[in-house]
Amino acid sequence: MRYRQTLIPTLKQDPADAEVISHKLMVRAGMIRQIARGIYDFLPLGLRVVRKVEQIVREEMDRSGAQEILMPAICPAELWQESGRWDKYGKELLRMKDRYERDFCFGPTHEEVVTDIVRREVRSYRDLPMNLYQIQVKFRDEMRPRFGLMRGREFIMKDAYSFHVDADDCNREYEVMADTYKRIFQRCGLTTRPVESDTGAIGGRRAHEFQVLADSGEDAIVSCNKCEYAANVEKAEIGREQTTASGTTNPLRKVRTPEKRTIEEVSAFLAEPPERFIKTLLYVTNHGDTVAALLRGDHELSEIKLRTLLGAEWVALADAETVQKVTGADVGFAGPIGLRGRVVADQALQGIRAAVAGANETDFHYVDVDQARDFGSATFADLRLARTGDPCPRCDGGVFNGHRGIEVGNIFYLGTKYSEPMKATFLDAQGTERPMEMGCYGIGVTRTAAAAVEQNHDDNGIIWPLPLAPAHVHIVPVNWTDERMRGAAEKLYGDLRNAGIEVLLDDREERPGSKFKDADLLGIPFRVTIGGKGLDRGCFELKRRTDAAAQDMPVADAANQLTEMVRTGLST
Repeated sequence: MRYRQTLIPTLKQDPADAEVISHKLMVRAGMIRQIARGIYDFLPLGLRVVRKVEQIVREEMDRSGAQEILMPAICPAELWQESGRWDKYGKELLRMKDRYERDFCFGPTHEEVVTDIVRREVRSYRDLPMNLYQIQVKFRDEMRPRFGLMRGREFIMKDAYSFHVDADDCNREYEVMADTYKRIFQRCGLTTRPVESDTGAIGGRRAHEFQVLADSGEDAIVSCNKCEYAANVEKAEIGREQTTASGTTNPLRKVRTPEKRTIEEVSAFLAEPPERFIKTLLYVTNHGDTVAALLRGDHELSEIKLRTLLGAEWVALADAETVQKVTGADVGFAGPIGLRGRVVADQALQGIRAAVAGANETDFHYVDVDQARDFGSATFADLRLARTGDPCPRCDGGVFNGHRGIEVGNIFYLGTKYSEPMKATFLDAQGTERPMEMGCYGIGVTRTAAAAVEQNHDDNGIIWPLPLAPAHVHIVPVNWTDERMRGAAEKLYGDLRNAGIEVLLDDREERPGSKFKDADLLGIPFRVTIGGKGLDRGCFELKRRTDAAAQDMPVADAANQLTEMVRTGLST
């Protein structure tokens, strides 16, 4: 590529609407431009990065035995109605009508479409297992699109779907895909961690996310310091631990706490630490009931865990009117003692004594609450968000460390969630018709490109991992109008291209400082500077984007050395 023939509109200042570093740097480096909220144009260098992610994904998926197909982006409503998701998916599903007033949607995911393909083409167990994947544009009408490519509305995704005769074979493919994903992200030059996660809108029985570890990540995850267990904080199981707010058994007392509603306010008023409090949250569910969820005062509820415990599709905090109706008190004074209806409690409250809880009376709390004596009928379970220092449930003595992560891939064991309602069946060896077991596996291609920037940058710009870089080598002649420098640059450019190395030649008549700033911003792994003093010594100046200092490279052997460096870097 020649700089003057390539659209690379770099900017000196960060865009005003950018919040995360990948958004700032990819806009400044002239790689993306926003055309509408959460919808982006990909300019030449940005598209080259995306295509490299796609190629790595395609090679590893093919290696795993999956078959590439391409499904339409626009999907008929009838398929989504068959699965039951047309009415459940919510406003993220972009719906539209054609000229005949028939309903369609812009596919945010393609479980229904691929299930329709397989049910029409596969009839026998001999045709299974089968794993079909595509790399396709998706659209999810996010309420708050933000962070550039990290949470856009339109994005490119690799989605794969596998079909099996039984659960054992589906779980086998689940592990194959997990290993495939590890290879993909390793080849992309990213540090990732597979973590257990919620199945969300996709549904199913088992799920893992692949998280790129980065301080700017949206997701909070925990991992054990002794074993391999890791999970999203909302999903992470927490080992049993000693109750810290134990205390002695004293008679229950009611105390006045005028206008003190929050844990912080009552804690300060009574001079008691938050861990001695019982937090009572009232939730309504899709079943139409109201449930009280109890937590220690210094813990936070995982709505995913609560939803799973209750077998509910959704849970939501009760409004003030419902709280008043159930407890007889204003918001902020709910407690477990004498509360009607179902009460569930986090396991950390089991055995707690000398605790503080709302009295179900406005401006009053109970002190010296004893769990066994005062709310012994509660159902106990792991209900809270995991955090640093919590005990690991999978090993002896391990504790959690906290991380921030960017979800770039996920794998789901779906079971028969889609095959049963859509009648995707096969005849087994005995001639019995059975629903297929399914798995699905997604990678955010454009999000992976952005995550690479989040994990690889400095104050000067992007530092692309070699496999994803828009070019391998950036040639920067200090003075393009100088015939000797221009000739040396052209020769190196030609030699590298003939060797199959991707090169960006800065053929602009710009000041050296401006060229160097752009080179750092673009983040191409190897920069070769061609200057007069260096040529006098028979040298080019080589600087790796990851290094602070440059080194001399003999002109005569520069093309061979650079070729070897690139090939070695791509093969590791």
